[in-house]
Amino acid sequence: MSPNSWICLQPSNAMADAAKLAMSLDNRGLAYGDGFFTTMGVIDGQILWVDYHYQRLVSHATALQLQLDSDALLTILKMHAKQLQQGMLKLIVTRAAQEVRGYGYTPSKFGSACEIWLKSSPMSIATAQSLSLPDGQFIPLQSAATAICLSSQIACLPPPLAGLKSLNRLDNVLASGELHTIKAKALEDNIKPSIGEGLLRDMSGHWIEGTLSNVFYQLSDSRLLESPSSKIDATVNANKSNANKDKANYLTQGQWYTPSMTKSGVAGVMRQVIIDGLSTSKNPVIIRSLQDEDLPHLSQLFFCNALRGIMPMTSLRLLSGEVVGFEAI
Repeated sequence: MSPNSWICLQPSNAMADAAKLAMSLDNRGLAYGDGFFTTMGVIDGQILWVDYHYQRLVSHATALQLQLDSDALLTILKMHAKQLQQGMLKLIVTRAAQEVRGYGYTPSKFGSACEIWLKSSPMSIATAQSLSLPDGQFIPLQSAATAICLSSQIACLPPPLAGLKSLNRLDNVLASGELHTIKAKALEDNIKPSIGEGLLRDMSGHWIEGTLSNVFYQLSDSRLLESPSSKIDATVNANKSNANKDKANYLTQGQWYTPSMTKSGVAGVMRQVIIDGLSTSKNPVIIRSLQDEDLPHLSQLFFCNALRGIMPMTSLRLLSGEVVGFEAI
C-alpha cells in the first residue's frame, strides 16, 4: 500500500483492478453523507485504542443499518497497521450504490451492503509527554495553547445520528474555516501564544465540542456553589487541590465535566477512554451541559482526540472578547 493512497477494501474485487479504485459519483457517501469514518493512530505497528475503534465499527454499522463484518475488518486494519508501523489509518465506510433513485435504499441485504475505503499515512504520533489514568493507560499530552469561542454552530440531530462520526460534517467544515481565518489573522499580527482549538455551540446554544475534538472542563468553587447538586461539597474540596496538581495527576485532581453527545457532537474515542479511565477514581467524569453562564467560571479546560491525545488550554476567549485564564499544567 503506497503512503497516503486510498485502497478499496470492499468490494474486494476492486483491489484487483486499478481502474476501479476511483470512487464513483454514485457513491452514497459522496452524494448523501451516507456512511461514517474513523481515524486511528498507529505506534509500533499497533492501533491505539483499538477496542474503542472496534466498538465504533459495531455501533455505527448498527445505527446506519450497514452490513459490516467488524471482526474481519479489524483483522485487515491490524495487518495494515503492522505494515505502517507509525502513522495514521483513516477508514471510510459508505452504503453501496442503490437502484432506488434519490435518498432511498433497498430494505434488503443489498441495501445494507457497504463500500470500505482505507488510507495509510506515515506520520509522527506525539509520545514524548503523556498523562496516566488510574487504569494504567497513558494518553499523549500536547503543548498548552489557547482556545477561542467560535460563532459557528453545529447541528442538533435526532437519535440514532447524534454522537456518530458520520460523513455529514459540513457544520464542522465551516467552523474549521472560521478558526483557520482567526488563526491566520493572529499569525499575521504576531499574537502569541498560538490558538489551538475553537469551542463550538450547537443550535440549542449549548457549548459541545471543538472543531476536531471533544472538550472537558472544570468549574471554579463559586460556580459550583450556585449549582444544586449532591456532589457539590466533594467537588469543591477536590477542586481546592487544583493549585498543587502536576502533569502526573492533572486528570485525577478535581472534578472534570464533559458535555452530553445525545443531541449533537461526536462521541469521540479519546473522550470515552478518559470517561472509562476515570470511572473508578474518586471523581468520575460527570456528563453536564456547558452553557454561556458557565464560561466565566471555568477553572480548567482541555480538548482531546484519538490522534493528538490531550490538548490543555491556558485561556479561552469568549464571544464578548473577555478572556478566561487557566492555570498551566
